[in-house]
Amino acid sequence: MENFVINGGKELFGEVNISGAKNAAVAIIPAAILAGDKVRIENIPQISDVHLIIEILDSMGATVKLINNDTIEIDTTNLSYQSVPYEMTSHFRASYYLIGAMLGRFKKAEVAMPGGCNFGVRPIDLHVKGFKMLGADVDTVDGMVVARADKLVGSSIYMDNVSVGATINVMLAAVLARGLTIIENAAKEPHIVDLANFLNSMGADVRGAGTDVIKIRGVEKMHGCTYSIIPDQIEAGTYMVAAAACGGDVLVKNVIPKHLESISAKLIESGAEIIEYDDAVRVTRFKPLNKCNVKTMPHPGFPTDMQPQMCVLLSIAKGTSILSESVWDNRFQYVGQLLRMGANIQVDGKVAVIEGVDRLTGCEVKATDLRAGAALIIAGLVSDGVTTVENIQYIDRGYEDVVKKFTALGAEIKRVEVQDTASAVPSAG
Repeated sequence: MENFVINGGKELFGEVNISGAKNAAVAIIPAAILAGDKVRIENIPQISDVHLIIEILDSMGATVKLINNDTIEIDTTNLSYQSVPYEMTSHFRASYYLIGAMLGRFKKAEVAMPGGCNFGVRPIDLHVKGFKMLGADVDTVDGMVVARADKLVGSSIYMDNVSVGATINVMLAAVLARGLTIIENAAKEPHIVDLANFLNSMGADVRGAGTDVIKIRGVEKMHGCTYSIIPDQIEAGTYMVAAAACGGDVLVKNVIPKHLESISAKLIESGAEIIEYDDAVRVTRFKPLNKCNVKTMPHPGFPTDMQPQMCVLLSIAKGTSILSESVWDNRFQYVGQLLRMGANIQVDGKVAVIEGVDRLTGCEVKATDLRAGAALIIAGLVSDGVTTVENIQYIDRGYEDVVKKFTALGAEIKRVEVQDTASAVPSAG
């Protein structure tokens, strides 16, 4: 068991390189199943979610080679159909992309219900609706999602709600279906566009990704390719918010500035200065932070995955800010940890009222999910004294080399091994 220990109160200066996008990688790697060939994927982030999906493909018979630190080659030529057990998916939300990929290639899939961060139910009803519209029978049996089809046939599918996961899963299943599939009210996030580009590189015919109507004309066969994943919008946003919250001057490199526009706009409103370059953004802040109202929205709105980080910044901004969550029902679980650090936040359902305080104070806190963990790192960095962040396995799911990257900016943060007292106690029975 490990914790992060942070000695806060220091401004941040320097450069940070952003890794490949987690949310793209966990969709693109399962999509390699559809190729039935060798696929080389570059700009892979070194995070636990990626390691787990690679382990799952390996267990299914794929050959995975590490070319270098951020490039892998996946050969799914001899990959065989088999169910994916609960043990490999219980802590991994994106495991449900295996359903779409296996259904597309094998016309059958059996995958345990997904796990992941615990901040709201993760219904897959829209995924199931999409699969059924393509001609599959889908049931849930003993916690397993079982999907089968004699053949998949293109269909017009309207998403009742904008869903990133369902949009991706239908794309995966539809690329090898017969005829034309139209996804209406589709999600428009950057990683959906990235997945579409990857599928097209393997011979698919996907058009309209990035708009609310995606058209997929099924092909008979797909093939291998070489593809580089986009930079991580949320990792970039996390370092941008950290720079603005702590103050200083940070150049965030290897980004697509357009993907960060909603984040940049709110940081500017809060008192930071943002300069955009071709593949970098510079964040500086040397004056007091201002209050700011933020509402999370599907892309191109302010990302829900940046909500906890922004909450920390607003907790030390002058005045009263309103932070509204429109995507997840229970994403404010982390607020109790910030209250322990001296924040003044009141939550009513999906709205938080944040009264800025002069300072936060370091203490022991526990990450409740991936992005809440990132927020607690930022809270530790801006706090007086020492902060210990527990449950950092959540953070490792989505952030590569977080200690190394923050240390390079002048932060005092280290990973410390601690004894897991819970595991030392014999279990009953």
